[in-house]
Amino acid sequence: QVQLVESGGGLVQAGGSLRLSCAASGRIFTIIGMGWYRQVPGKQRELVAAFNSGGDTNYADSVRGRFTISRDNAKSEVYLQLQMNSLKPEDTGVYYCNALVQRGIPYWGQGTQVTVSS
Repeated sequence: QVQLVESGGGLVQAGGSLRLSCAASGRIFTIIGMGWYRQVPGKQRELVAAFNSGGDTNYADSVRGRFTISRDNAKSEVYLQLQMNSLKPEDTGVYYCNALVQRGIPYWGQGTQVTVSS
């Protein structure tokens, strides 16, 4: 199994920045993709940014140019970051770290709240 722990959410004014971090541990050698998703009440969880198995990045149109996803590999952990700049109120939501492992099994973190005030 893979364990994911997120940190870095909070309250920020529109135009500000936040950096989210996710630490993945456990069977990290089985991870084939990682990313960040966002969910707001009444809506489905949506992709924000992700790395695929080939290391390529994919961004939601609404965040491209403002958000940057990055990844650092350590011996026993993988760290996934999301740098969020020029934040907008519509970026508000609970952000979840996701890891996709072999056989297509997804793992999720506990989520971290991001609130952008206007």
